[in-house]
Amino acid sequence: MSAEHDHVDVRGTVSFVGLSYLVAWPLTIPLFLTGTGLTSGWAPVIILGMMSAPALAGVVVQKWISPRDSIARELGITSEGGFRRWWGYALIAWFGPAVLALLALVVGWMLGVYRADWFGFSGLAETYGPAEGITPGQLALDQLLQVFLLGWLNVIPAFGAELGWRGYLTRALLPLGQPAAFLITGVLWALWHGPLLVLGYNYPSAPIVVAFIMMGCYGVLTSALLGWLRLASRSVWPAAIAHGFLNSAAGLGLLFSAAGSPVDSVTTGLLGWSGWIVLALAILVLALLRKLPVELPQQSAGISRGVRRLSRR
Repeated sequence: MSAEHDHVDVRGTVSFVGLSYLVAWPLTIPLFLTGTGLTSGWAPVIILGMMSAPALAGVVVQKWISPRDSIARELGITSEGGFRRWWGYALIAWFGPAVLALLALVVGWMLGVYRADWFGFSGLAETYGPAEGITPGQLALDQLLQVFLLGWLNVIPAFGAELGWRGYLTRALLPLGQPAAFLITGVLWALWHGPLLVLGYNYPSAPIVVAFIMMGCYGVLTSALLGWLRLASRSVWPAAIAHGFLNSAAGLGLLFSAAGSPVDSVTTGLLGWSGWIVLALAILVLALLRKLPVELPQQSAGISRGVRRLSRR
């Protein structure tokens, strides 16, 4: 992936954000008009359509608004070295979200905002109710399979979102510096969830204003980690995989919960404020290991044209 551009393509980035919002937001109108909200049978289909909007916006911008020679390479669908280059990052993307989610639960438990039953799985058994011949341990195994295996199904819609937000936008904002690119992408990505947040998505127990603030904090922290995967691997696939498994890892909160203690996303898990501590520490570890900012190949112009140098911009 090249970082040869020394300024932000304002027309391209503004067009991308506008298209991502204008395509996605109207899709949620039926959820408001019918009064069924996220309980509607159409809600999963609508959310799937929303997650395709950033991918569509990214392709439109790269194809017609700010044309590039290779859309697939620019968006990170293909990359130099291919799978051999990014398979290690794919493994991190597969298992990393669950590790972070589990650590977030431990932090919440230590801070007293999460009541856990680490080995009895009583909260999980209470939620699914007694079933003849099915033990809490079997329910727990089924939940783990959903997190680590069926989570791959989440990667499909997540790819649509990541192709736009990390595949296009984060990279387009790199002339501002990687911290700014992660920050702006995270804020815009969080606000893009706006109609769903109003309907109670992610933070059903929180007032709307609080939900927006919390989604903004989560979006910025997560954007830094997904952005690292995108830039370090030179591919959008690890970011898409991580996004999918971040969604599936939310099930760990219920898995280890104690009976009689509903999981509150405001305080618990990666979405909650106690989980942000874990996300921030993960970013700090990457920085201490000198993995952030990511070293990017950059083409120099003029007399040194064609000479490759590394930049941490």
